[in-house]
Amino acid sequence: MPIVSKAHTEWQGTLFEGSGTVFFDSSDLPQQQVTWKARAESHGGLTSPEELIAAAHSSCFSMALSNALAKAGTPATTLHTEAQVTFQPGEGIKGIHLVVRGEVPGISADDFVKAAEGAKENCPVSKALAATAITLDAALA
Repeated sequence: MPIVSKAHTEWQGTLFEGSGTVFFDSSDLPQQQVTWKARAESHGGLTSPEELIAAAHSSCFSMALSNALAKAGTPATTLHTEAQVTFQPGEGIKGIHLVVRGEVPGISADDFVKAAEGAKENCPVSKALAATAITLDAALA
């Protein structure tokens, strides 16, 4: 049976002067405030849709890579994944850059990069974002 995750946003005002609140309906995460300024200028303690995409992508990628490494007989001790989502006002999301550093006993650097490339191509969030250029920097820690 499929799992449905839910969130909703309540927005008040115009795009440039208004603000919204994102509610994470499927979890106990605290609500987050969003504004155009946080999206297009500086976050100032608020979040943006792009930061939420970065969180989703970094966690999904980490799960996919962890699974691939374990299936290959070289489970990771730790993986640190950062997703950088670039937003250009007036144009949209221009790209996503994943940076992963892993502690993986018994694996070569080349095999780690291959596993990371596979995770980048096959994690569900990467697939959902396939229309966006996704780049990867993968290395052992």
